[in-house]
Amino acid sequence: MFDKLFEARQKAEEIKKRLDQITVVGEAEGGCIKVTATANKEVTQITIDTAYFDGADKEELEELLAVAVNQAMRQADNVSQAEMQAATKDMLGGFGGMFGQ
Repeated sequence: MFDKLFEARQKAEEIKKRLDQITVVGEAEGGCIKVTATANKEVTQITIDTAYFDGADKEELEELLAVAVNQAMRQADNVSQAEMQAATKDMLGGFGGMFGQ
């Protein structure tokens, strides 16, 4: 049983490392504002097209940044959930043998 728990912990660490390598992008204003993050929800880059930046007011820019960040975080959630579901399915298959199934 402890072997299975250790294996589950290792699998979780592998998933976290894999999620650190997956990039998601949120965009606003037709791609003029882009937020890049990892699937672990760590923002790694924010880019704003210079032409858009010159004409935007502060409130509009803040609102669009929030839109792009939230979009990137939703994508990160989707990727993370898919990875966890796949790992859980694999682990439950292993645990099923432990309980005679």
